[in-house]
Amino acid sequence: MPGATARPLAIQSGRPWWRPSGLAGWTLACAAALFTAAAITPPPALAESGGASQALERRVKAAFLYKFLGYAEFPAGAFADPGAPVTIGVIGSDEMAAELARVVAGRNVGGRPVVVRQLREGEGGNAVHLLFVAGSDSARAGRILKSSPPALLPVTECELGLQQGSVINFRIVDERVRFDVSLDSAERNNVKLSSRLLTVANRVVKGNS
Repeated sequence: MPGATARPLAIQSGRPWWRPSGLAGWTLACAAALFTAAAITPPPALAESGGASQALERRVKAAFLYKFLGYAEFPAGAFADPGAPVTIGVIGSDEMAAELARVVAGRNVGGRPVVVRQLREGEGGNAVHLLFVAGSDSARAGRILKSSPPALLPVTECELGLQQGSVINFRIVDERVRFDVSLDSAERNNVKLSSRLLTVANRVVKGNS
């Protein structure tokens, strides 16, 4: 995990993002997000149509999911031993599971390898470090979070994801992938989030905000 430790921050809302001048500019930024650990980089506009736009959105979210791990400090008991992997579980999207497997191949977080597990709704099993629940149905996401293997860092992409118990929820704002963060959910899960992650969040909420 990164050396920087999380520290309390003021709740932020609507922080502006740098906008690349075109897809070529974003390609460089995306490469930096995937292949360096220096910072969370801003997303591109999802200006393409149909399947191309969906594929781009999926690639951006997969890059973020991998990066989130480097900005989260998990409790000491989260790993069985010093060489245990960081585990990402995915429910509801075979395509996202495949994209994530491609992103994390050969990479590590804090010296640990990263593995991706494709899970099914209602499937039991061991706890995962990050669980991504795909889909826009908030009620379904809440049901999955309650019935799936425990996750220290649950991430959703539905309108009421934070209210359903996720720590991070993706949103599309001005045709860009953004994310909101719940400090209460992070605290309940005993996960500390780096201030650098909170700074680039679309919104950081505490309580019922």
